[in-house]
Amino acid sequence: MSATLSILLSNTAANAKWGANALLTSDGDAMTIHAIGDDANQLELIQRAARRLQTQGINDVALTGDNWTLPQQWAFAKGFSVSKGESALQWATNTPESELTILQARSASRDWAVAAINGAPEDIYPESLIDSAIAEIKRVGGDKVTAQVIKGDELLEQGWIGVHTVGRASKRVPAMLILDYNPTNDVNAPVAAALVGKGITFDSGGYTIKSGPGMMTMKCDMGGAATVTGALSLAISQGLNKRVQLILCCAENLINGEAYKLGDILTYKNGTTVEILNTDAEGRLVLADGLMVAGESGAPLIIDAATLTGAALTAVGTQYNAVFSMDDALANRALAHGDSVGEMNWRLPLAPFHMHECPSHYADTANTGASKMGVPGASNAAGFLARFVPNNGRGWLHFDLAACFQDNGNAKWSPGATGLGIETIAKVLLEEA
Repeated sequence: MSATLSILLSNTAANAKWGANALLTSDGDAMTIHAIGDDANQLELIQRAARRLQTQGINDVALTGDNWTLPQQWAFAKGFSVSKGESALQWATNTPESELTILQARSASRDWAVAAINGAPEDIYPESLIDSAIAEIKRVGGDKVTAQVIKGDELLEQGWIGVHTVGRASKRVPAMLILDYNPTNDVNAPVAAALVGKGITFDSGGYTIKSGPGMMTMKCDMGGAATVTGALSLAISQGLNKRVQLILCCAENLINGEAYKLGDILTYKNGTTVEILNTDAEGRLVLADGLMVAGESGAPLIIDAATLTGAALTAVGTQYNAVFSMDDALANRALAHGDSVGEMNWRLPLAPFHMHECPSHYADTANTGASKMGVPGASNAAGFLARFVPNNGRGWLHFDLAACFQDNGNAKWSPGATGLGIETIAKVLLEEA
């Protein structure tokens, strides 16, 4: 068993022995992080220091001293996260009980989501993901939680053609979760918000098949489902008292004789016809069903999250999530909520004309469109989704989760899931629902 290493925090530069720019110093018994500058810079340095310690094989630490704030402790925890093995982190002993409760709730919700996203696709498949999500929400919501699972051909019978089509080539059937968290005990209570998550538990690209390297990390394509589940879990643990619906659209996008093909035309429950021009643009096909379920709930606030487009990654990189909305006031508040919890989000354009940027000669729209770069745009994907939300997009937020997963890790994050997006969406639920 390794000894617990004490980690001190200083807002002054290291002494001349180590060099003024040293991030970490040691007195032989403890390590000190030298986090200088404004608050944002300090948090950045603390997370980087934690990551550096973890990469050096230090997996058991205690935050020591009287000057650790809640944001600083949480920054350390994110950097200290591991993608394999185990780590042990003790919060600062003088942490107020109220802040300790927040840290523990954040850790529990994030740990669940990270484990789900990092899990092997042999273990994380549509029904197992749904079962795990139900268990996670019941962990915090208890008997206030009920759930309906629609799977296999039941999806067709109820008109949910997108989820069924994408997942029908896998021996592990596609499924949709409609979970109801209702703390009011009133069966007629209005649904205050609906969360929709893309749950593609593995994405081969279908007949528009990905390359081997492009497929290697596609276990993360259910990151949207994990993120909205983690967000609801966190919001409940922080006192959410409004009725919320959680909708997960889950499938494996594989290839066999039953797989959907280029040129197929889907007719959705709202009558919209969609020509398939790319089977690797499957996320929007399943989300369309989920957004219609959310619309049927009557919720005035609808939030969806998905690892939807490579274009979002190109636009904002892997430290930001991209946000789209046709509701300017809501989008601005959502960005502010993200700032308040230390998560970085960046709004990308979405206008009504984006709904028409994926034209088809044979259907109302195609599931993708051409561009000068040869890659469908993130705004065009959001425009496709806009066809399936109510109220002309008012009250709707779309998160394209560019920061959800790190392929190889970096100076701040271990390889794999980051959990970014959970706290922003939880904060939006608590403040806007």
